[in-house]
Amino acid sequence: MDVTFLGTGAGMPSKTRNTSSMILNLRNEGEDYWMFDCGEATQHQLLHTSIKPSKINRIFITHLHGDHIFGLPGFLSSRSFLGGDTPLTIYGPAGLEAWLTLTMQTTKTYIPYPIQYEIIEDGAVIDFPKFRVSIRKLAHVIDSYGYRVEEKERSGTLLIEEALKRGVPRGPLLSQLKNGQDIVLANGTLVKSEEVTTARQRGRVVTILGDTSYTKASVELAHEADLLIHEATFDDATSTIAKQYGHATIREAAQVAREAGVKHLLVTHISARFMKHDLPTFLAQGEAVFSPISIAEDFMTVDVPLYINNTTV
Repeated sequence: MDVTFLGTGAGMPSKTRNTSSMILNLRNEGEDYWMFDCGEATQHQLLHTSIKPSKINRIFITHLHGDHIFGLPGFLSSRSFLGGDTPLTIYGPAGLEAWLTLTMQTTKTYIPYPIQYEIIEDGAVIDFPKFRVSIRKLAHVIDSYGYRVEEKERSGTLLIEEALKRGVPRGPLLSQLKNGQDIVLANGTLVKSEEVTTARQRGRVVTILGDTSYTKASVELAHEADLLIHEATFDDATSTIAKQYGHATIREAAQVAREAGVKHLLVTHISARFMKHDLPTFLAQGEAVFSPISIAEDFMTVDVPLYINNTTV
């Protein structure tokens, strides 16, 4: 599982940061790629990665500001040109489907694959075979939402020697035990999965927030997350502007991370006012509150490690 940032800027593209978009890679976990937000020129950013648009099967939109959605019409059109013919599901606030439908009708854009729209709302939970996505409304100037992507519990490790001692033959019965199923041997002996496997393991948690000022909803979504992705549009000197426009400073993002007990904080949606030489001071303001903290950059890919007994594997 990893996250690739396609755009980490705020408001409009700059020479070093495109507008908001990121890809959560769940291919090794039985899903394809999930996109979160699709700012202007996201499809151009994808050209610099190995991610194929046809393999993106879900798009999650946090809110309807242009720097988070203006790339959708182009991406949806190009997806069909590039061999995308599988269904696509788009999750987002009310109004998203109407805007996209009108845009496609006005431009006579033909989309050959089915698109399913799902309206999100505060407190909703979306259940997938291996994941659970929880949604909360945040604190912005328009309705903006955060997503908690939670991997369901993983099966424990099979203690194969212990299973063999109990008379379990090599083959499919071992797989059943590993998957949590109890079995009965040919001689009538019951072998319980819990007797020959380690304890089930907590899955990974990634929290991805839309634009927001500090709010307890962010803390709740990020509770003990392995990775929190939080906007940090402003710094201490511009905190008044942050409040005015419903954004967070890097210090406030760090406060959320500390209160939530996350393992790693990545800040994004960085104002173009901060040049490269400003970033060490900018980062230090966050580090005064929480560590580890990193500043996302376009095309950065970050692994989300699996922790077993507080050790990464």
